[in-house]
Amino acid sequence: MTQKKIHIRNETKNNKAMSQIEHLALEKSLTMTKPRKIIAHVLSESEDHPDVGTLFHRVSQIDKRISMATIYRTLKLFEEYNILEKHDFRDGRSRYEKRSAQHHDHLIDLSTGGVMEFYDEDLEKLKEKIARKMGYELVDHRLELYALPVNYNKK
Repeated sequence: MTQKKIHIRNETKNNKAMSQIEHLALEKSLTMTKPRKIIAHVLSESEDHPDVGTLFHRVSQIDKRISMATIYRTLKLFEEYNILEKHDFRDGRSRYEKRSAQHHDHLIDLSTGGVMEFYDEDLEKLKEKIARKMGYELVDHRLELYALPVNYNKK
């Protein structure tokens, strides 16, 4: 019996995305103002999928003059230019992450709100197989699993 290979990346992994975010923004002819650079820096250093309130709090620690409106406009701009991806993990708030060249899916722990990123080659093949079986070619998808720890109700 062969063992499945599943790659998991928790939010605690430190991704050095700042240069990527700035590079992508400049590549797409976006002007990187000081507030945008700060917001990009904070997003790149985030080990989670921050919402606007969390992002505002973190940005305010660096520059108190950056308004909530500036953060909203910058997030919308980065999203429109495919630099960021917006998620709704059913907790009533939009969360953001840098758009990744590597596909991954999400598992959301309903007991803590924690988000884990994972990639499973067998699952990817199954998604393609299902699309083909239904007469389609899979061109994109998003998978979010909502789960509770196995022993959650036994406490």
